[in-house]
Amino acid sequence: MHIVLVHPQIPQNTGNISRLCAGTNVDLHLVKPLGFSLEDRYLKRAGLDYWPHVKLHVHDDLEEVLGPLDLDQVAFYSTHATRNYTEFRPQGDPWFVFGCETSGLPDELLAAQAERAYKIPITNHVRSLNLANACAVVLYDAAARNGFDFGV
Repeated sequence: MHIVLVHPQIPQNTGNISRLCAGTNVDLHLVKPLGFSLEDRYLKRAGLDYWPHVKLHVHDDLEEVLGPLDLDQVAFYSTHATRNYTEFRPQGDPWFVFGCETSGLPDELLAAQAERAYKIPITNHVRSLNLANACAVVLYDAAARNGFDFGV
């Protein structure tokens, strides 16, 4: 499994997601530009001493990530999507794509990939879940459906 963060801005979120990826043997892909340095102390602190176990990939743009993929294995997450995240049922290795904390995924990407866009249902009291929490919800749902086989 793969988590892709497009233009993440908050180092603590990315640090928490890196820890999630280390604990589940999931690849973490960061798409530039990043809102922080990979040497940021908050990023490192949130990831604790798990960084050696993070399969980290940094990409110049989203096309570099998506270009070689079968898009049937890719889900894009947005509060603007209409289908629930539980409807994504890939047959192979899933890729979960999340946007930045302040603006989410670009509108043009969501329009082009509308049939692959999913949401996590929440009340109307908040705009969205925290990015790290959203990644955990999606990842553990997929892991549960696969018997928590993290391949380690």
